[in-house]
Amino acid sequence: GKRRETQYLDLARSSTWHKSHKTSKEKSISPQSTPGFRPFSVTMFSAFSHLSRHHQSSAPRVASAIGRRFFAAKAGQSEVVLVGCGAPNRGMGWYHAVQMLEGRCPSASLDYVVEPWFLGAGSTGPGGPEFGQWAKETTSAHGTSFLSSVADLPAPKEPRCALISGRTADNPRLLTECIAADCKTIYLEKPGAPTVKELQQMKEEAEKAGVAVLMGYNKNVCKYVRKTREFAETVPGSHVTFVSNNAYENTPESLGECFERNAEGMLKNMAIHELALLVSFYDVTVENIESVTADKEFSSMQTLPGPSGKEFTDFDKIKFTIKTKTGKEVSVAADRCGGTDSYATVTDANGEEVFRYWMPDEEDKKTVQELQAKYPTAMPYFFTQDPDYVTVKERVAKNTVTGEEAEGVATIGVAVETLRVAEFLTPTLMEQLK
Repeated sequence: GKRRETQYLDLARSSTWHKSHKTSKEKSISPQSTPGFRPFSVTMFSAFSHLSRHHQSSAPRVASAIGRRFFAAKAGQSEVVLVGCGAPNRGMGWYHAVQMLEGRCPSASLDYVVEPWFLGAGSTGPGGPEFGQWAKETTSAHGTSFLSSVADLPAPKEPRCALISGRTADNPRLLTECIAADCKTIYLEKPGAPTVKELQQMKEEAEKAGVAVLMGYNKNVCKYVRKTREFAETVPGSHVTFVSNNAYENTPESLGECFERNAEGMLKNMAIHELALLVSFYDVTVENIESVTADKEFSSMQTLPGPSGKEFTDFDKIKFTIKTKTGKEVSVAADRCGGTDSYATVTDANGEEVFRYWMPDEEDKKTVQELQAKYPTAMPYFFTQDPDYVTVKERVAKNTVTGEEAEGVATIGVAVETLRVAEFLTPTLMEQLK
């Protein structure tokens, strides 16, 4: 027994794993704030004490304890902190976590998940127990640490990237906290902030700190967007329409819940991706918009009560055309209850449709079916946009490590202008639909 214990101690001392984790003694993370987590020193002490008492029967447990790495990022990987995970199968943050835990973003190592709500006041409410179980399973399988606050993070071991996927209203505070936690890069989910003023302040704060902020506008790197733009360039007098669909039930209850959960409004939420395309590729800015015209036959605006009883007014579907002062023209359509697929069309100078490309295309539909079978209760739109989420995260993570340009990924500067356009369009279109 004494000899075997000495062997395990020698293994722990000599392993690169132990060397890369010596700060867990210097700065431990509160077990109260991290379900299922025990600092390295406690884990090893408990394992060795148990080994002394039970010799051979407990050897596998010790090997398992040594093998678990709570700081998993290797050289060449970004140490990713997911801030705002949300509920399993529903939160966008959760799906980001799944993709990284499955190893689909080679430059990203998901080492920490910060979830203030489900590890705090929401732990026993709707979704809380499910999150707790998932956190326990993830810690056991991957060694990921779950924290209730960004302030609980230790110093980074590898270049740190924060992926902020919480409530939009919390983003300004979370960005400040992530900058203080020595993040080199921040991946910020759309729209970034509730208002242009707040997002502009965030941009200035990050620039002052030397922190890059890149946005989760995944459609900027989508195959269907690229192919549509390329085809449109070959058609004289072409006109492009981007169509975005979600699969909410067309009922007051379902849409009311959607309106309340996404209280910033459709143009700052669901359709913000399309607005980012317009800003990125069609010279759309508030100052450059000559006219915007709603398609009244297609569009619909409702006032509905959310789960809280409070009423919210928003579009359940909207279609509009923008003409710019520099001569460009482009349309957007978005439907909360239109299904799971998005697409884009090209019409010629006579208004005849000559091209349509879907997301997912035939090549990607097999992947969608496999993911639906694997995660049958997850939000359907996760799967149709699955490869694009991977692309954006991998490019951001690689940028964090190497400084290589994150090709096609929108910056916070693009996000500021996109939000400006959303704030300009929302009241304009609402007035046209009255």
